[in-house]
Amino acid sequence: MTQYIARRLTFMVVSLFAISFVAFVIIELPPGDYLTLYINQLTIRGERVDEARIESLKAEYGYGQPFMVRYYKWISGIVLRGDFGRSLQWREPVSVLIMRRLPVTVLISTMTIIFTYLVAIPIGIYSATHQYSITDYIVMMFGFIGLATPSFLLAMFLMYYLYTQFGVPPGGLFSDQYRDAAWSLGKVIDLGKHLIVPIMVTGMAGTAGGIRGLRATLLDELWMDYVETARVKGLSETRLVLKYPVRVALNPMFSTVGHVLPAIVSGATIVDVVLNLPTVGPLLLGSLRSQDMYLAGSLVFILTFLTLVGVFISDIVLVIADPRIRYE
Repeated sequence: MTQYIARRLTFMVVSLFAISFVAFVIIELPPGDYLTLYINQLTIRGERVDEARIESLKAEYGYGQPFMVRYYKWISGIVLRGDFGRSLQWREPVSVLIMRRLPVTVLISTMTIIFTYLVAIPIGIYSATHQYSITDYIVMMFGFIGLATPSFLLAMFLMYYLYTQFGVPPGGLFSDQYRDAAWSLGKVIDLGKHLIVPIMVTGMAGTAGGIRGLRATLLDELWMDYVETARVKGLSETRLVLKYPVRVALNPMFSTVGHVLPAIVSGATIVDVVLNLPTVGPLLLGSLRSQDMYLAGSLVFILTFLTLVGVFISDIVLVIADPRIRYE
């Protein structure tokens, strides 16, 4: 066990630095840089370009220096001082920008994950144990619809429907009267109304995929010899299904923990843009479009770290859940 964890941690560290280097290279690949875009924007608007300001930014962010020097300056600041650098576009520390949007992102993503599992697991079990029933066909039909429907299209439809039928305000997290107000019961209720659409939209595809995956795996397990043996011994059907085949069928869902952690931070970027949500996803998209290298690189670094940690946790959970899996 100890040797396995040591090997995985070593692999995680090497992978983290390798991916951070590749991410930094990719961010630098497009022609030009943030300063070039910044100067072009000023020129288009007819504003004067402050040469002293441009030279100060070049010195601060290492423009004109070799690529490896700039990468080392960025990665050494993260490792040695916990300093992710300063955003070019926002003129603020990257850590401040991320922490400002992180609570909302974690709230929405965590509630979406809980919604996904609470819906997918019981429906998947019921669908598998009632194969070819009317309910099973209905579940599978909605599963195909959930997987095939683009999230942004579903977001726009739900916004229109909930607003016209129930008066739920579209987009954002708060209505105008609560946006700058102090926290109260009314503001919490208003927040809950606004969370309905992002949770349903973001969780739709995951719920549909979870139902289909759990149903398919559980159907395979229900035909195994150990299930028939337990049934012959007189074990009740409900206890039999929940105690043995369901535990095995949940393994693929446990293995997705590696994708859950980064999803909690990044959220569903396109959906968040459509719904105008102040989350980390649109921040990453904007930093990539503007070539804000420190902000984009730091977000990729954090998502990579969470992915590696998630994969490590999922491996440990799988070993605990299924004794047939070994550390070797």
